Amino acid sequence: MPTVLIIDDHAAVAIALEVLFSLHEIDSISAATPEEGLALLARHPVDLVVQDMNFSADTTSGEEGASLFHAIRARHPDLPVILLTAWTQLDAAVDLIKSGAADYLAKPWDDRRLVASVRNLLELGQASRALRERVLAEQRQRHALEHSHDLRGMVWQDPATERVVHLACQVARADVPVLISGPNGSGKERIAAIVQANSLVAAGPFVVLNCGAVPVDLIEAELFGAEAGAYTGSTRARDGKFDAADGGTLFLDEIGNLPLAGQMKLLRVLETGRFERLGSNRERQVKVRVISASNADLQAMIKAGTFREDLFYRLNVIELRLPPLAQRPLDILVLARHFLGPEKTLDAQAQAALLAHGWPGNVRELKNVMQRASLLTTGSMIHAPELGLPAAPAAPAAAMEPDRDSVIEALARARGVVAQAAQELGLSRQALYRRMERLGIARA
Repeated sequence: MPTVLIIDDHAAVAIALEVLFSLHEIDSISAATPEEGLALLARHPVDLVVQDMNFSADTTSGEEGASLFHAIRARHPDLPVILLTAWTQLDAAVDLIKSGAADYLAKPWDDRRLVASVRNLLELGQASRALRERVLAEQRQRHALEHSHDLRGMVWQDPATERVVHLACQVARADVPVLISGPNGSGKERIAAIVQANSLVAAGPFVVLNCGAVPVDLIEAELFGAEAGAYTGSTRARDGKFDAADGGTLFLDEIGNLPLAGQMKLLRVLETGRFERLGSNRERQVKVRVISASNADLQAMIKAGTFREDLFYRLNVIELRLPPLAQRPLDILVLARHFLGPEKTLDAQAQAALLAHGWPGNVRELKNVMQRASLLTTGSMIHAPELGLPAAPAAPAAAMEPDRDSVIEALARARGVVAQAAQELGLSRQALYRRMERLGIARA
């Protein structure tokens, strides 16, 4: 069971609180002086403190309580503290709330409100500990990944991205084709570079061809090369991308743009390593690791007859699905700061605007926005209007009503900092305070 430390010089108060907490399956220990309370904190694991504001006879200033609070805060910065105060110390209690106290209640207290506040703070503390443990585990996993693999400078924080990067490293050394799916601008080429850098052919060339950027009638020549006179304007023989990538990796971006004739030749190369240049009957032999990527629905293209099913399954031995940036929200601010560099920072409203934007252009759009804001902002601080983002549309009612668990988890991630949690939830700080009050969540 959770344990509450009661620090109050009145024995009757301590006993009343111990009985109240025991009725709600909460353990408690008590101390009569600040010194005794700090000693107990040093010896016993405690989940929450309920402390008085005055301990000496005829003292009503609240200075003793303030000193005790700051001493607890210095030793245990994450430990929630509830202040019990007479009305004469209300201003002092409010000042301590601004310094990080979780709540304050006037004597005589309301049992229901006190128990509700204690339960909420214990629940929030449990969520915070679980979150910290998860974050530490993720950090250990990331450090291990960075130590054992070349991540090509990849920047991320979201678990969804972590899973893709981890899988990319896991399959990199397997000599099989890899298909990376995801929307334009989401970072598919960076994932392909990670696969290549950690493959058995990492020392070989890494050749990139965007199939969507080459005219249809020239794609085959780009891939397989051509003899002189093989097509209009071809005056001399030329190597293709497969020749250039021999002994290394060929990354075919937007593979869905490859015409059916090119798809057939690509399938043969994948199966045999052999192909002919355009205008030639002589077979050429290469050893190339193929990584492909597409933002198109290849399954729908198969049904429409525009993409070969056998090629799809040959390319799709391993598939890495990279979600759009909007589905990796924890990546947004860390990427924004990365693109800005150390000389510029984002104010709270700018951060909230970035988190509220839908990012249809994904990471590429975010990079462009940050570069533009950096160029157009004269000072070191970037404000929301300087981002040039469209005004966020009114959120639907479901999105505007985060449930109790979502609010608690956001507060836990923000370690109780309401402004930061409000940004993540897309709310103003005042709106989050109202939501917390309505959901029965104590300010922490």
